[in-house]
Amino acid sequence: MAGPAFRAAAVRVRVPATSANLGPGFDALGLALGIYDDVVVRVADSGLHIDIAGEGAETLPRDENHLLIRSLRTTFELLGGQPRGLEVVCANRIPHGRGLGSSSAAICAGVMAARAVTTGGEARLDDTALLELATEIEGHPDNVAACLLGGFTLAWTDGGAARALRMEPAASLVPVVFVPAKPLLTQTARGLLPRSVPHVDAAFNAGRAALLVEALTRRPELLLAATEDRLHQEYRAPAMTESAELVGGLRAEGVPAVISGAGPTVLALAADDGEADKVSRLAGDGWTANRLALDLAGASVLPLSATARTGGNDAGNDAGQEAGNGVGNGTGNAPEGTDSGPR
Repeated sequence: MAGPAFRAAAVRVRVPATSANLGPGFDALGLALGIYDDVVVRVADSGLHIDIAGEGAETLPRDENHLLIRSLRTTFELLGGQPRGLEVVCANRIPHGRGLGSSSAAICAGVMAARAVTTGGEARLDDTALLELATEIEGHPDNVAACLLGGFTLAWTDGGAARALRMEPAASLVPVVFVPAKPLLTQTARGLLPRSVPHVDAAFNAGRAALLVEALTRRPELLLAATEDRLHQEYRAPAMTESAELVGGLRAEGVPAVISGAGPTVLALAADDGEADKVSRLAGDGWTANRLALDLAGASVLPLSATARTGGNDAGNDAGQEAGNGVGNGTGNAPEGTDSGPR
């Protein structure tokens, strides 16, 4: 049987950072944030060429071991076959190993790009199947759901298949992330979790997670109570004592603050711009505080610039020239000329 056909033109995919758990919603709730990785993919005549700018430029593999490449390959296989060659350019702004969904972003960029560059890809792999595939690669749906859909998401599995519901977060909310200098492996954080928890704690979190849906979408004044957690943050605290102390200090000031994902980044949810300014000044030395937009669009296929449509190095320049605009240099915003709203 003949394999799939591929588009000659390069495709560009933008994926947002995400914060999972949000306190009580362990492995279920996620929020898309306005920090973005861009990936440009072009089918080539042969071989594999990868350029990386920004986060991970000095450490990520430039071969088949790269998570983005593994995600591309898995998706191409599902769509019927591999292209002869690939040229891939990554402009990474999402911090790695900080609990902001960099792995999920790479996975979502890979599955989206593979579908976009394959002729008839959307008809053969719809959005539901895309979520299932991304979850299969990642191992859990909370971050990939928020990354693909944008906004505030609730994810679960039904008969082994990933499902997700997207909700609109309250427009007044301003996320503030406190990013430490040192990363923490997700495996390390997960390894600290107990195999079972007291029933009273599970019941507490069920109530708080339900309240969080109302608080994040319609009643932000309830966020301090709604972000309380007894399932994971306390158990993980020994691996990130400074993060746990910052969360405690912020909450003592009345700020809804949680560990972002598996940490060690701390996420605070300010009620408005004025509160976000005050919250940003509460972190001490060793933290980079960034006010962010909420991402409402999720993973998007974007047009290339006129030069990037030619492919090759020009396509790489189109993505790579923006790699310095991420949270690492304190901007924490989408690149100039873009927005974090619907696209």
